[in-house]
Amino acid sequence: MRIKHETLGTVFDLVYVGLMTNLLLVVSCLPLVAGLVATDPARSWPLLAMVAPLCAPGVCATFAVLCAFSGTGNNAVARTFVAAWRASLRRATALGALATAALVVLGVDARAAWGHPVGAAAIPVLVTAMVLITATTLLALVVIAERPAVRLRDALRACLYLSLRRWYLTAFSLAVLALLEALVASRPAIAFGLAAAPLLYVVWANSRFTLREALGPIPG
Repeated sequence: MRIKHETLGTVFDLVYVGLMTNLLLVVSCLPLVAGLVATDPARSWPLLAMVAPLCAPGVCATFAVLCAFSGTGNNAVARTFVAAWRASLRRATALGALATAALVVLGVDARAAWGHPVGAAAIPVLVTAMVLITATTLLALVVIAERPAVRLRDALRACLYLSLRRWYLTAFSLAVLALLEALVASRPAIAFGLAAAPLLYVVWANSRFTLREALGPIPG
């Protein structure tokens, strides 16, 4: 059997886009990656929380690369990534800072309530709020990747509504994101070297389907 040149080209493009996107994502998240590798996250989490918002533009840029490749087959990864990173820098970083601060506050409150009578009522509420913040932030990063000029307030309002309306899609995206986080914690080399782009593609595609009413069809 002969393999068509188009098929080989598609396979090479997929491999190149995946590996190059992983590399650029690591570079854009270098402070967080270095902290995860060089320190004990259980003890250094305040420092990691401070640098975590810097990863938001890199995640937006990753989503932009995946969108461009899925829509038009554009494999100019570096150019697309850098352009999207610059375009989303201010809004994505602000969103990442807001989400991180809220999650830290809620997480500390949940830890303080653990083992106390008030925890039976407070912890489920706090955990639900943390899940909603994570889901809304994830969808908002997808919006910012395609609409860098969007007002953050408008994006958050629409994403909160759609994350609740299509809760089953939200649950799937969060499960994939949790898998990526588990890989980062246990096998960072595999996570950042191989798994990040494929798993983020699943998250992006699922989130893009959730947002189709707001963003319309994929360009191209």
